[in-house]
Amino acid sequence: MNPLSTPWKARYVGAKVLITGGVGFIGSNLARALVEWGAEVTIVDSLIPEYGGNRRNLLGIENDVRLHLTDVRNHATLPALVEGQDFLFNLAGQTSHMDSMKDPETDLEINCRAQLAILEACRRHNPAIRIVFASTRQLYGRPESLPVSETHPLRPVDVNGINKQAGESFHLLYSQVHGIRSTVLRLTNTIGPRMRVKDARQTFVGVWIRSLVEGRTFEVWGGEQLRDFTYVDDAVEAFLQAAASDEAIGQVYNLGGPPPVTLRALAEMLVELQPGGQFALMEFPADRKKIDIGDFFADYRLIERALGWKPKTSLPSALAQTLAYYRDELPHYV
Repeated sequence: MNPLSTPWKARYVGAKVLITGGVGFIGSNLARALVEWGAEVTIVDSLIPEYGGNRRNLLGIENDVRLHLTDVRNHATLPALVEGQDFLFNLAGQTSHMDSMKDPETDLEINCRAQLAILEACRRHNPAIRIVFASTRQLYGRPESLPVSETHPLRPVDVNGINKQAGESFHLLYSQVHGIRSTVLRLTNTIGPRMRVKDARQTFVGVWIRSLVEGRTFEVWGGEQLRDFTYVDDAVEAFLQAAASDEAIGQVYNLGGPPPVTLRALAEMLVELQPGGQFALMEFPADRKKIDIGDFFADYRLIERALGWKPKTSLPSALAQTLAYYRDELPHYV
């Protein structure tokens, strides 16, 4: 991303920015862009191993950000963190669908109760703050039609989707009723450098990438499901553009990626980029099939019309850049 080419860059020069979940995948890439643009960045992260935070993600900017190691479930710490901030990028969350089914209470605490506590801290201690909340396409459940627009019914198929729906609803309600200027972005499959590859808690693509770099065959379940993918730089630009736009206040926008592909086609792209790479088609595991949503790709025309955002990175380029990163960095992520 070239910061000089973005007309809304000036909104962040010298601005005080808080990122929850900022040592994670998208949060750390967002922090890097903001540091480059001259913002004063404060990061909140619990660094709980299951949730994706990795100190390696801050390599090169660790002296340019303030890092608070605390959990958003520690509600007593929130007022001091939000006070005086101009922007809040709220990316703290539990992302694993399977974990939410096995441990719904923890998912509820992080994705629902903690979100309400963050907003209450803002209402009481910094009502002028500008917030962008990271939501998920999981809210839609199994699509009735494709591509899925923001008007599609919300029917989550797992606990994670239900709690994320509550979290985004709190943000929209506080924007409407209390004037806490919030925007919601519903993310699809985001990929790129610094994503979690240790396991599939964040995205199955991470597991595939790790297997390829380690020279192992990876499994493709089913293979015919359609998906779209957003490169992390494009997602970061959407967050920054939304926060800088008054038109986005109180709105919900889908993000998306280039034309959707089947999982088999995605696997074939990856093995072409990694000499010697191999994958095996497998039956979809029964426990996962119960909460699988089938084909999904998002309609992102609303944010394109409103803010001018659209994905810029082709899928082959996104995969190539991600593989290149992990060829060098994999030991720090497993």
